[in-house]
Amino acid sequence: MITFLKKRSYDLVCMFVTQLAISLFGLALAFAVPVNQAPLRIGTSVFSVLFYLFLIYTRVWELGYKDHHAFNRGESGLSRLEGLYMGLGASAINFVVALLILIGWFSTNAAIDAVAGGATVAALLTEGMYIGILSTTVGGVALNAMPFMYFVITLPLIITSLLAYLAGSHDFKIFGRQKK
Repeated sequence: MITFLKKRSYDLVCMFVTQLAISLFGLALAFAVPVNQAPLRIGTSVFSVLFYLFLIYTRVWELGYKDHHAFNRGESGLSRLEGLYMGLGASAINFVVALLILIGWFSTNAAIDAVAGGATVAALLTEGMYIGILSTTVGGVALNAMPFMYFVITLPLIITSLLAYLAGSHDFKIFGRQKK
């Protein structure tokens, strides 16, 4: 674990900074859409999420490609699941926020509710690209009112990181010519 963090801490920070930037981009798009235009708000949110996943994919693919030759040489200490670990590491703050929201959902304590409210604001700032999707109602309840959704929205990053690293480590390209 320590070796992984030493090797990938810069990359994890870059992935989180990318998340913050796209979160602000997603928030700006969501707030630019009129309230009565739900399909447009969902569309801009889906666009923001896909753009975010594209940026993550290209970054993690390059890291997997850099390790491509090391895999071929059979060097020890390398794992094909490194992309999964990177996705989990980059989502660590999202998991903490989701856990605080979940605890606040079940709590009747005012202090814990205040912490959960702060966590909801933190989720808005760190996961703003999902705001249009989370504002969708299912069965009369908005998705952002369901605390487990804050765990679910971390899955695209984790899955994308895993697949991107595997694709890079196998020199498999989805998006045309990527840097080598």
